[in-house]
Amino acid sequence: MIAGFGLSLILAIALCVHAVRTGQQPFWLWVILLLQPLGPLVYIAAIILPGIMGGTTARKFASAARETLDPHREYREAKAALDDAPTVRHQSRLAAAAAGLGRFDEAEQLYAQAAQGIHADDPALLLGRAIALIELSRPAEALVVLERLEPSGRTAAATLALARTYEALDRRAEAEAAFLSAVQRLPGLEALGRHAAFMARNGRRAEAQEALTEMDKRLSKTNPQFRREGRIWRDLAAQALGRA
Repeated sequence: MIAGFGLSLILAIALCVHAVRTGQQPFWLWVILLLQPLGPLVYIAAIILPGIMGGTTARKFASAARETLDPHREYREAKAALDDAPTVRHQSRLAAAAAGLGRFDEAEQLYAQAAQGIHADDPALLLGRAIALIELSRPAEALVVLERLEPSGRTAAATLALARTYEALDRRAEAEAAFLSAVQRLPGLEALGRHAAFMARNGRRAEAQEALTEMDKRLSKTNPQFRREGRIWRDLAAQALGRA
């Protein structure tokens, strides 16, 4: 037992030295030292192995681990970048980070500020702002923004945002058409989950249940690294069915 503790301590010290020398975020020191024995393993998996192995999967794992342990990291870095260079690109990055933290008021303002001049019709900025407005329960304003999108900017994601906007405005037929289009065009389960929730809220329980069953089938075959996000939309549909 004593020998095992000694080895664990030596490993923790070595990892702390590695974190300092490679310029990692200070919170990793706390992870290594306080979350024994899992902390060192998380650090190795999230920081050291991706550097050794490389590859898309390793990078995605590292990014997910960092986001879980330090969800405000991207926001801090985006804000620092904007402070250093107030460009549209950095405004957009900070807006996306704010939205990811549920700060939709801030995100909407940043997107609105960025969509000026030659960037006034930028489809990414318009869509980001529209989604923030939807989350803020301001669908009428969201619709005005979405209607500014040029045909090239009417992506599947924009169609899904339009479906949510129509539903919030009680334009059900238009919402249904937009949801169906988004389900056919968007990968992943968000469109299907939101459509199922829409059907449940409108008394179409059997159809919503069919969609939920389909999501369960897809999740059972999904790569584990993508299953967590998929379950968010599956649970959204299930919650709507439970309330209906």
